[in-house]
Amino acid sequence: MGILEGKRILVTGVLTDASIAFSVAKLAQEEGATVVLTGFGRLSLVERIAKRLPQQAPVLELDVQNTEHLDTLADRVGEHVDGLDGVVHSIGFAPQSALGGNFLNTTWEDVSTALHVSTYSFKSLAVACLPLMKEGGAVVGLDFDASKAWPVYDWMGVAKAGLESASRYLARDLGKQGIRVNLVAAGPLRTMAAKSIPGFREFEDSWPDKAPLGWDLSDTVPAAKACVALMSDWFPATTGEIVHVDGGVHAIGA
Repeated sequence: MGILEGKRILVTGVLTDASIAFSVAKLAQEEGATVVLTGFGRLSLVERIAKRLPQQAPVLELDVQNTEHLDTLADRVGEHVDGLDGVVHSIGFAPQSALGGNFLNTTWEDVSTALHVSTYSFKSLAVACLPLMKEGGAVVGLDFDASKAWPVYDWMGVAKAGLESASRYLARDLGKQGIRVNLVAAGPLRTMAAKSIPGFREFEDSWPDKAPLGWDLSDTVPAAKACVALMSDWFPATTGEIVHVDGGVHAIGA
């Protein structure tokens, strides 16, 4: 019996098998869950990745900026499972002009895209899934510590700060329905998202040395384990929390 035995989980943001979302989906299945995936853009790529899971999972198209996709999400997920016990938000995007040290020059158009995709979508995804969560459950989002101004992260850092605030408001408003809302703040990992950040090497070069526990830039499993744990019944009274899975860097002021 796994800690997610019998649970139904929706995982967004699977791009490659190096993504945190893929590790979450894999671990969730290994812990007994039935998993449904969403993808955006190259769905055929996500479908190929889905075949690498212990059990191939269905893949649904979801553009979080598309109102029709969100309005129909519950019905489409409902074709595969009769409800949801957990939702994983692993979605983030910022145009190149919003990253890499260009903070003062980024246009509102590009900033608004980053905020829509990376922040507002946390709320819109949770609301879209509500019809399937009548028995409560858990919503977990992927975060990067927004308590500091990091090099090169720029407007994505602002978007993550908004995500952290949005998670607290969601925890407030969804608690009465038995839904817990938490974030996992992972350290830097060599995912597709990280590769799109100009100057990401600044994190790569320093993080493993700063982390009291050390840090493996290619190991997505620790962050995925935190997501799975938060969706399990082992955290029944935890909501509005940020669990840091970063080797301890956030705690030492380095």
